[in-house]
Amino acid sequence: MDDFRPEEFLERKEARRLDRYCQFALAALELALRDARLSLEELDPERVGVVFGTGFGGLETLVHQHRTLLERGPDKVSPFFVPMMIANMAAGHAAMRTGARGPNETIITACASSNHAAGEAFRLIQRGEADVVFTGGSEAALERLAFAGFCAMKALSTRNEEPEKASRPFDARRDGFVMGEGAAVLVLEEAGLAVKRGATIYAEVVGYGATSDAYHITQPAPRGRGGARAMQKALEDAGLLPSQVDYINAHGTGTPLGDLAETQAIKDVFGEHAYRLAVSSTKSMTGHLLGAAGAVELAATALAVSEGALPPTINYEYPDPECDLDYVPNRARYQPVEVALSNAFGFGGHNATVILRKWRG
Repeated sequence: MDDFRPEEFLERKEARRLDRYCQFALAALELALRDARLSLEELDPERVGVVFGTGFGGLETLVHQHRTLLERGPDKVSPFFVPMMIANMAAGHAAMRTGARGPNETIITACASSNHAAGEAFRLIQRGEADVVFTGGSEAALERLAFAGFCAMKALSTRNEEPEKASRPFDARRDGFVMGEGAAVLVLEEAGLAVKRGATIYAEVVGYGATSDAYHITQPAPRGRGGARAMQKALEDAGLLPSQVDYINAHGTGTPLGDLAETQAIKDVFGEHAYRLAVSSTKSMTGHLLGAAGAVELAATALAVSEGALPPTINYEYPDPECDLDYVPNRARYQPVEVALSNAFGFGGHNATVILRKWRG
């Protein structure tokens, strides 16, 4: 993200003491607060929470400070190294910035992190423990070490001659994902509060499901069984039938095994309705934001519900006979969306599904 200017959101001195992932998170928080037109002075700070997700946390700081240790010695390691690097600091700084003194959590479940964060934020409000929760995820892992690790496990696309076409979820010639970076923050509010203050409500969170594959460190369970159970649990939580879902924002990374497993899971949960669903992967356009992916994709899902605009799966050129659903190929589609579902699955077998419904008041 070469055009990111942290000083547009943070004091220069403050920005220097924050890892890039934390800068992203606070910038996204600021944009979310502006969009929500939320006056924090009108809220009870002890009823305002923060639940963020990340996969790596302050990887940039870790890499750079390790280099400093090796090249210049331990006396030159920054006193800010630990508080810049540890993964909970984005949530901590978000609370310090806003005065939120309610529950404050960071969830690390690889690429499912920020979907789990949104689900747990939903639960805090549902249980009456908070009125407002800032939730989302942030990732800044574009470091050589991370690239090398993902390359070593053959998870990344090698379509280097056409990088703009490398991220191609569900396409027959997909060969891995493309790393991305960034952040998204969503403001979850108790419905009565949002209505009372005249907030713009993009969608209503109505269901959340979380499961574990208990199968393999990186591969999905056969037929995506863990992901299927997460979708089923979210539907049950929302009190919805599979036939009521209009759109799925898929995890859809562009890996051969992952996309096939998710397609099979959707078929197993939705039956014949799977072929009437619109399914798309926004990772085709953003790359894979790892721990921040769920938050970015949940925001896209909320806009799909609010605007009736389905984001496409770009670079879909060669249909895969085993991935034969409607992936909204190459162009956005405009149609009413009453209920939408967003999937996020992570290494270690973590699965999280969040369901949104159009707000009807």
